[in-house]
Amino acid sequence: MSETWTIGVDVGGTFTDLCAIESGSGRIALNKVSSTPANPAEAIIAGLDALAQKAGFDLGDVRAIGHGTTVATNALIQRTGAKVAMVTTRNFRDLVEIGRQIRPKMYDLKADFPPPLAPRHLRFEVSERVGADGAVVEPLDMDSVDAVIEALRAEEVEAVAIAFLFAYLNPAHEQAVKARIAAAMPGVAVSASSDVMPEFREYERSSTTLLNAYLQPAFAQYMRTLEREVAARSPVSSLGVNQSSGGLMSVETAREFPIRTAMSGPAAGANGAIHTALQSGVANVITFDVGGTSADVALIRDRAIGLAFDRDVAGFPVRMAMVDINTVGAGGGSLAWFDRDGLMKVGPASAGARPGPACYGRGGDQATVTDANVVLGRLSTSGLLGGDMSLDVDASFRVVGVVAARLGCTVETAARGILDVMAANMVRAIRAISVERGHDPRDFVLMPFGGAGPLHAEACARALGIRQILVPLSPGILCAQGLLVAGRSESLVRSQRIALNAAAGAVLSRLAEEMRAEAGTWFEAEAIPEAERSATLVADMRYTSQNYELQIPVTGALTDLDALRQAFFEAHARAYGFFNPEDPVEVMALRMTPQGARPKIGAPPQRDTASRTPQPKARRPVWFSGPAALETPVYDRAELAAGAELTGPAVIDQFDSTLLLFPGDVARVDEARNILITRGETEL
Repeated sequence: MSETWTIGVDVGGTFTDLCAIESGSGRIALNKVSSTPANPAEAIIAGLDALAQKAGFDLGDVRAIGHGTTVATNALIQRTGAKVAMVTTRNFRDLVEIGRQIRPKMYDLKADFPPPLAPRHLRFEVSERVGADGAVVEPLDMDSVDAVIEALRAEEVEAVAIAFLFAYLNPAHEQAVKARIAAAMPGVAVSASSDVMPEFREYERSSTTLLNAYLQPAFAQYMRTLEREVAARSPVSSLGVNQSSGGLMSVETAREFPIRTAMSGPAAGANGAIHTALQSGVANVITFDVGGTSADVALIRDRAIGLAFDRDVAGFPVRMAMVDINTVGAGGGSLAWFDRDGLMKVGPASAGARPGPACYGRGGDQATVTDANVVLGRLSTSGLLGGDMSLDVDASFRVVGVVAARLGCTVETAARGILDVMAANMVRAIRAISVERGHDPRDFVLMPFGGAGPLHAEACARALGIRQILVPLSPGILCAQGLLVAGRSESLVRSQRIALNAAAGAVLSRLAEEMRAEAGTWFEAEAIPEAERSATLVADMRYTSQNYELQIPVTGALTDLDALRQAFFEAHARAYGFFNPEDPVEVMALRMTPQGARPKIGAPPQRDTASRTPQPKARRPVWFSGPAALETPVYDRAELAAGAELTGPAVIDQFDSTLLLFPGDVARVDEARNILITRGETEL
């Protein structure tokens, strides 16, 4: 009987990562291939084929594939979506352009928000009106709808977004217009705000719906292609797409709501980080995911990550549940450049997958962070990906030498300067999600991952005063591995302004029952076994005079208003340092997250040759913080058994990443084969 495999595939800007686990033995297989931005499915399929050949299994034995994708985000950044139109309530066609009437950058008088994806001549109005209580003020005029349909035909649009005033309270008009357009124009994608984001705040709701419609045609084609190619190779496997909130959704849901994938990859990384923290018995970590183009940081407290509901994606406001991650343009491919003030900067511009850093030998002619690491001896001269990807060391010295000539210093000093500037960028991002929110980073363990994370962890930990660093078993593939431990989930919401008075209990209970019924339908559709079903309930609450809500977990009965109010007071005190028990409180929304159980995977079996007293496979000069390079032992991570201890300086090489152990640091391999580093006091 053949074993079954589960595969996680994470598409990044530079590499596409694949991680597979065999259910019977726990054996893990890894693969990394260069991304193909023009058609991401090419890299995925090539990576799957190569992974199966490399690990010696048949793709027909794969039972599930989890996929994290940047396709939606890249389409927004590059403006490669569909020709999209918008249909709104009469007199509200300019709402997505007026927005909140604030500047994107407080001190830049010339900066402006990007123009709406639907220009004004493609924004149409129909006669209808729903009031703030959900009652119909003006009936829907179907003649005006038919006139809009004729205009849509004339413009040959590919997608339509529908966003009516107060449609989150009463979606009847939106749904009627959606059905009318779909019947009249069957080849056109249609998104209604009452489906995409049934919440108040009409500007964010309209913007999110417009983005969703803009992405639908291309994303649907991508999903169909991927689904077809996967089915041809692995006909019995289920394909799940990771969403921004951290759970998997079906391909059908992804086709309908591509905007949910805007933070798909980083959310998978958060899943993998939580899994690693559980394995190693660590509760509080700051994650530090450094790829080729960007660095994502997040704060995990008590093995849980918070959700953010208001974010900008490519300059556009999106209101949707997303893992609370801060991203900065700092990665292995980040370019070193000189500003008009003569000072060296690093990022956010990146060499990307093509041409990539100069050392990749693909035509890159500017110094990058990866080139700086090559110059300092921190990356193996035999290449990356276990030697499959050779490095041109001379090219790195050449491009970093140009920077050194401009600075008037040695090439090694210039390389360290590049890394110091990059570290400062990443430290600012970490402070934004820790210090600026009242968390002391010294109370957390730093968890670096991504291909470049472990190389830069020590510099960031030193700047923040963090004493311990936890490096996952496969840091460069952790986002793909996070897809292996992601369960199916859905996000349900009922948005209604409810004063927390004696009458609130009945209203809240009714809304919760509606969502429980909807969750039951979803469980059945996803074929999730009864024993694996669970659901969390959260209330968005605020003081009546406030403009932003706090998410309050509901653990008891919704009729226990005193307990709900007290939970809000405690959350308000944590967030703002105070609460006023006399001020009126209101609930703005209830959110339910039904989910299936997370798959459980353990550490894979270690090599027979792994030892608790490993011997270095090589030695090479490596520059750390001192005036000269140190002769440094190089270890193969696969040869480190659980219980092994190393004292820096050392370099630990592995297929998907490189770990740098500074002088005085002590690294111990735990039972899960993750490496816990305790930083020393020596700075050399």
